[in-house]
Amino acid sequence: MNYAIILASGKGERCGLDVPKQFVKINGKTILEYTIEAFNKNELTDKIILVTSKDYLDFCKKLKYKKIFMVTEGGKRRQDSSRIGVNLIKEDDAKVLIHDGARPYIKNELINNCYIALDKFNAINTGVETTDTIMEVDENKIIKKIPKRKNLLRCQTPQGFISGLIKKAHKIALEKNLSVTDDAGLIVNLELDDVFVVDGDIENIKITYKDDIIKAKERLK
Repeated sequence: MNYAIILASGKGERCGLDVPKQFVKINGKTILEYTIEAFNKNELTDKIILVTSKDYLDFCKKLKYKKIFMVTEGGKRRQDSSRIGVNLIKEDDAKVLIHDGARPYIKNELINNCYIALDKFNAINTGVETTDTIMEVDENKIIKKIPKRKNLLRCQTPQGFISGLIKKAHKIALEKNLSVTDDAGLIVNLELDDVFVVDGDIENIKITYKDDIIKAKERLK
């Protein structure tokens, strides 16, 4: 089975809006619905698990997409929401993609490439090259290091895993009280397996700021 877990429980505070960014309506539909539609139409996705906040649980349960398998309440952190989602998968040999609800521009080809990569690897991430030089600074904003740009990629989602591996990673992280920003970080920090990078899509941005909302009104026509 191929599962897609869509995380939609964040508050989106950087957008400075009255509602979380994934629930902003654009051309009659929420940003989250555009994201769900991409996976609902994808030929390789069997089931969708939607993880959202308590305030939007009823709204999400009313969404009519045939591949939505379960809608559940998330946790305080992204990591908690992801753990809740992956533990709803009973199989340990399923493929699971974890995607941000506020990334509505995800293309069918990229979804397929992620599932296909899981035929060979147990963990994958999507990433794109950075066009800017990245600086590592200390707490006083003094530059400590400037890594070579050719070795740096910007992480995106989906991130993909064989279900047994990511469930194990979350279990160990909970026991060790390990906190990371995303699921691939769990695998890397716990040294459970290699994480292969699938070429991402520069257009697959996460809507984060008000300006992104303005641009989305045109892109999501």
